[in-house]
This record gives sequence, C-alpha cells and structure tokens, in this order.
Amino acid sequence: MLPDKDGPAVGGGQTSDKEDPSVSLFREYLRLRTVHPEPDYDAALKFLDRMAQELGLPIKKIEVCPGRVVSIMTWEGSNPTLKSILLNSHTDVVPVFQEHWKYDAFSAFKDAEGNIYARGSQDMKCVTIQYIQAVRRLRAEGRKLLRTVHLMFVPDEEVGGHKGMETFVTHPEFQKLNIGFALDEGLANPGEAFTVFYGERNPWWITIHCPGSPGHGSRFVENTAAEKLRQIINSFLDFREKEKQRLNTSECFTLGDVTTVNMTMVKGGVAYNVIPAEMDVSFDLRIPPTVNLQEFERQIKEWCKEAGEDITYEFAQKHMNQNITSTEQSDPWWGAFSQACREMNVILEKEIFPAATDSRFIRAVGIPAIGFSPMNQTPILLHDHNEFLNEQVFLKGIRVFERLIPALASVPARPDEA
Repeated sequence: MLPDKDGPAVGGGQTSDKEDPSVSLFREYLRLRTVHPEPDYDAALKFLDRMAQELGLPIKKIEVCPGRVVSIMTWEGSNPTLKSILLNSHTDVVPVFQEHWKYDAFSAFKDAEGNIYARGSQDMKCVTIQYIQAVRRLRAEGRKLLRTVHLMFVPDEEVGGHKGMETFVTHPEFQKLNIGFALDEGLANPGEAFTVFYGERNPWWITIHCPGSPGHGSRFVENTAAEKLRQIINSFLDFREKEKQRLNTSECFTLGDVTTVNMTMVKGGVAYNVIPAEMDVSFDLRIPPTVNLQEFERQIKEWCKEAGEDITYEFAQKHMNQNITSTEQSDPWWGAFSQACREMNVILEKEIFPAATDSRFIRAVGIPAIGFSPMNQTPILLHDHNEFLNEQVFLKGIRVFERLIPALASVPARPDEA
C-alpha cells in the first residue's frame, strides 16, 4: 500500500521510537517553511536559539538588512587570538512546484528506505544540522579545541546573498570573527567519492539591447532589431555549443571547468503587424576562474559590433572575483582537511563549483573556503522536484564533521599568527 501523500505511513511521515534523534532534529528543521519568496526566518531564528541553548554556546544575532538576520554560535578555543574556523550554512530554500512532488515538500516524509523528502534536504539544511550535531557530540565528549569555531547561519543565499553574506562580509562584526578558514555548502556525489569545491564560476547576467528600424509588418524593412537580435543569439549560442563540446569530449573537464551560456529571456514587440523598434535578449553566463574576464567581455563587445549599429548591453550581475582556495598538501588548512578525510577512508574529488554559493563572498575578502556537503551515493537534486537525502548518508555526514572540525581547529599557530 502506498503511503498517504503527506501523512504517516510505514517508515514514513511520523517519527518512530527507533529513529535516531539527529534524524528527528533534521526533519523538524526541514518542516520550517524558510522558502522564498516569503521565508519564515523567525521560525529558523527561534530554532537556532534553542540549539545554542542545548549546546551551551553563546549566540549573537546581527541584522544586516531589515528583516535579514545572521546568527552566529561561538565555541571559543583555548587560544582565541588565533584565526578561527567558520562553519557556514544558509537557512533559506528555493520555491517548490508541489504538483511535481511525491509528498508534501515541507513534511520531511521518510519512506521505507529511509529517504527523507523535503525542500532543503540537500540544499542545505542537512549541513546545518550536521554541524550542530557534530559540535554537540564533541562537547559531550569534553573535547577542547585550540582555535575558536563559529557556526554561522545566514539568510537569502538562494536569492543572491546581497541581503545576507555579501553585505555581512563588509560588516565590523564579521571582521571581529577573525576567520582563518571556512567551510560552506557543496553538492551530492552519485558515486562513492565526496566532492569538494575550491572555487566557483563567476555569474554574469547580461541583457543585450538591439535597436532597429520600425515599420509595418507587411514590408521588408532594413536594419531591424530582430535581425540584430538573431545575430547576437547566434554568436552566444555558437559559443555555447563549443563549450558544450569541450565538456563532452574531454575526460579532464567537469561542468565547473567550462563556461555555460543559457538564453533565459527575450523581450520585444507590441503587435503582430508592427516591426519593433527595440528587442532585448538576456543570458545567464557562468565563467570559470581560469578565463580572462577582460578578454571575455571584449569578445561580447565584438559580437555586438558584428551584429549591427547601436547595440548596447548591461549587466544585472557581474562577478569578477577569481580567488580560489589552495588544495596543495603544503597548505596547512587543506593539509588538515584532506588528512582527516584520508583517516576516514573518504575519497575526495576536487572541482570548481558550477553555480554560485556564499563561498564566493568569503573568498573575495581573502579567506580560504571549501564547499563540502558530505553526501555520497546520492543523486544531485538541489532545486529539483523530490529532493531527498537518505538518513544513513545524513548520519555519516555528522561523523565526517566530527573528525573535520577538531582537525581544522587543531591546525598549529601559523607564522603570521605568532
């Protein structure tokens, strides 16, 4: 018998007596509707207040923009003058199209296989609870850390981070945290390995304005906006095809190594029989840190020039930071991270993140950051219908952070900290 769409069932919608308390906590957090366009951030703040109280940690709240609060729990190290470790996660999730889901996307339904279906199960409420539970276990064992560890919970990552991390990294309270190294979100890996991300592609959102001669729809008018628009579209999509071929024909490329181009909006026209005086086309570009951004913009200018006169463009978003985090064994942070993973027999695959996370703002202010969500043997379903995470994969992630947090917090004082 199939379980009810959002009600209790065998292994399903209600917490059983045998369920691990960490899983129950995860499912409780998933039920908070911190979903855009109107996320219930107050519910998340109350939940985090309770977590801080349970952990015995102080919590500080900073309103970076009206209604947008960053919460920070701090576990002070034995030498708080040393650079600290940041464990970052965001509290918001993207919208859902409920008609495409097997279960209510905010019921945190668990099926008989232990798969927990909910928006945010992969992106990234799992990591939030994994941080909290790993710290809970370490403190229960009486562990003392050399460096201070901050657990940070930020709003609005899913809408670009402007009222969240992008603004907060310039805030005096952020500087006071004295961060030396940060962990943030990554992606699931369908295989045995765990993916780690040491850099990100730069998002460029561009609109090309194509003016042209207007006229009646019955005539052959010269120099129309549509003719220019067609050439612009061809230039961008021809380049897209070349990048797609690079990805498909080489073993060494992942999505983060190539530039993706997607046409996302077209505007123009007022009536069937009126040739428009202007047409616009918009593209979402994601550019790897290996690309010369100045040269790439020169290429865009050349495409505009080739398409006709008076074509202009503007950016809705244009990120230029190309900082990447060292993954050399000689780097003390990466050395500690990778050594802890080796000791757990965790296989790591290093990649450039194909989309954008709050890590880009952290790296932009000179702080090394690694994107890591410990989910292997899991299909990548962030922002997708029927997003889920298996409870055993989730629980293993807590154990991974139990090893990683003390390893990073035990990195000896560096020469610049002496």
